[in-house]
Amino acid sequence: MNLTGGIVLFAVIWFMVFFIVLPIRFRSQEEAGEVVPGTPPSAPADAQIGKKARITTLIAIVLWAIIATIILSGMITLRDIDWFNQLG
Repeated sequence: MNLTGGIVLFAVIWFMVFFIVLPIRFRSQEEAGEVVPGTPPSAPADAQIGKKARITTLIAIVLWAIIATIILSGMITLRDIDWFNQLG
């Protein structure tokens, strides 16, 4: 895995984790009792995007380190996941 591959792997992991973290502790404006005019009642009352981004980054770093270690150590190679013999 080269530098570009590592960055792409981290970005993919980060966004996957972010989409999992986003709905955690979600509270809509309707549940909070204060719907801002012009927004749907299901809009978040307090999204806490910064906090969720920090949590996502910490989780993504741990997952990336584990996956990168597995890839770089050679425990799993392309030959191991070539189930249909497409690599020759």
